[in-house]
Amino acid sequence: MANLTLSIDDDMLRRARERAAANGTSVNQLVRDYLERLVTPGDSAARSRILALADGASSSSGPEGRSWDRESLHDR
Repeated sequence: MANLTLSIDDDMLRRARERAAANGTSVNQLVRDYLERLVTPGDSAARSRILALADGASSSSGPEGRSWDRESLHDR
C-alpha cells in the first residue's frame, strides 16, 4: 500500500479529525473512502438516480395510512 502526503490548513485538519472522531473513524479512513468513491465509476451517479427516483415517487401506504403496527407484525 502506498503512502500519500497532503498539505492542508491546520484548522481544516482539526475539523476533519473532529468529524472523523464523531463517526468513530480516522481522517486517513475518510480520505480513503472519498478516493474510493471518486474512482468508482457510476457509484455516485447510481446513488443520485436512486435518490431522484425516491423523491419523485408518489406511492404511499394508502389513504388511511398504515393499518399495522410493530406489535401486530411480530404477533406470534
